[in-house]
Amino acid sequence: MNGSTLQKTAADCAEELPGARLEHPFGPDWEVFKVRGKVFMLMTEVPGRPVVILKADPGEALALRERNSHITPGYHMNKKHWITLEAGEDVDETLVEELVTDSYLLVVSHLSKAEQPVDPHTYGSGTRAAR
Repeated sequence: MNGSTLQKTAADCAEELPGARLEHPFGPDWEVFKVRGKVFMLMTEVPGRPVVILKADPGEALALRERNSHITPGYHMNKKHWITLEAGEDVDETLVEELVTDSYLLVVSHLSKAEQPVDPHTYGSGTRAAR
């Protein structure tokens, strides 16, 4: 998957998530997706390379980085809780959609029940592949 396809796939997935909104608080070079005011995905270019920055469970983030050379610590974010996804041959649509959805659900799970647009424990469980 190339960089523009990576970002388009991630944005398309994010736009389908309940309550997700696209904002540009850091200027036009940064696309920031939020749910109920909390960031779950950022997209920009890091010296000419399109990247997607996502929230991840710390243990899962470490495992992802160990298994995939196109996943690195979060660019300009807390390296323990965020990952950066770059384009590459190991990156496909399924991986991108899973990582975007996981990031969204991680953020939603930390919202109060009244603010949660979906139940983070059951959303998408019937359609997502088991790991």
